[in-house]
Amino acid sequence: MLLMMGEVLNFATVARSFPNSLIWRILAYNQTHVEWAGLGLHDMIQPSFTFLVGVALPYSIQSRLRKEQSFGDQLAHTMWRSLFLVALGIFLRSTHSGQTYFTFEDTLTQIGMGYTFAFLLAFCRPKWQWTTLTAILFGYWLAWALYPAPGPNFNYASVGVPADWHHNFTGFSAHWNKNSNLGQAFDVWFLNLFPRASRFSYNGGGYLTLSFIPTLGTMLLGLQAGEWFRSASPKIPVKRFLIAGALLVTAGMLLHVTGICPIVKRIWTPSWTLFSGGICFFFLAAFSWIIDVKSFRRWAFPLVVVGMNSIAAYLIADLWEDFIVRNLHTHLGYRFFQSFGMALEPLMLGIAVMLIYWLILFWMYRKSLFLRI
Repeated sequence: MLLMMGEVLNFATVARSFPNSLIWRILAYNQTHVEWAGLGLHDMIQPSFTFLVGVALPYSIQSRLRKEQSFGDQLAHTMWRSLFLVALGIFLRSTHSGQTYFTFEDTLTQIGMGYTFAFLLAFCRPKWQWTTLTAILFGYWLAWALYPAPGPNFNYASVGVPADWHHNFTGFSAHWNKNSNLGQAFDVWFLNLFPRASRFSYNGGGYLTLSFIPTLGTMLLGLQAGEWFRSASPKIPVKRFLIAGALLVTAGMLLHVTGICPIVKRIWTPSWTLFSGGICFFFLAAFSWIIDVKSFRRWAFPLVVVGMNSIAAYLIADLWEDFIVRNLHTHLGYRFFQSFGMALEPLMLGIAVMLIYWLILFWMYRKSLFLRI
């Protein structure tokens, strides 16, 4: 959530004013999504959020069992939560549209579409959870592999891919090229079932509805992490997290370098599920070791304020930026943010916005106001 809120710092904009600065190039790269294959730090926001949904599931279920809630009541609440997340995602995508903009690639929508399945699988034995994860990733990969790859004369311009875009794959990996794949074909059919201002032809970023299927795989990896946390308590299974992370990252990279399945976050390829899931395990191991094992906790308080209200943070960052920026300019003027030069103006404005975001969440934290679904 902090990384998502930090988009207002505008590293990429500032970096253009310092073209010879390696530091600014690194900061800009890691605050933007990669064009297609690979990853930057910014690409880990959605998988981390999704992974932690899975981590929280065992604790949520155990809490409801202690309250003697029946399975039926838990399932009903889970389905309501799923529907609400999907609806909230559509609402956020529609805020700048003249009508409801039905699209299902938003982070909240993707989590919502897979959440009920993850809940049901949480009641299964670990071997069935791992079997399901394997079946999901292999079945999804096979479906894409069997779908015809774009030929040499494919008109990429017709699906929003410019001629100077040099990120498409060749050979077998071409099955995962932008807007010329199984997920694109599905969306051209599925999204046009809904009322639209104009016919859907492609998503400019290459994002897809069907990505919720391998996204469910990320949730299941988080579910395993949550189960390991609970079963090992009060110890922290840092070693197990590190081993899992290493195996998953290695598996994802092997699939990528061999051309079997490239690592592409935008379409959430199975190799991305494995690779990003492994990095999530590394993150979990690092934070668990620092905070729970070594008890270095005070530094993490700003993160706690944000993490305790993740839905509120998501909404604030998505809905309030323009309002806050407009009022900062109204009451402080433009020159106030140019104190360190025109090149750093976007950064200074972003710092002010970021501080206001956090102060709002801090006020909510102090008042025990937490948005729950």
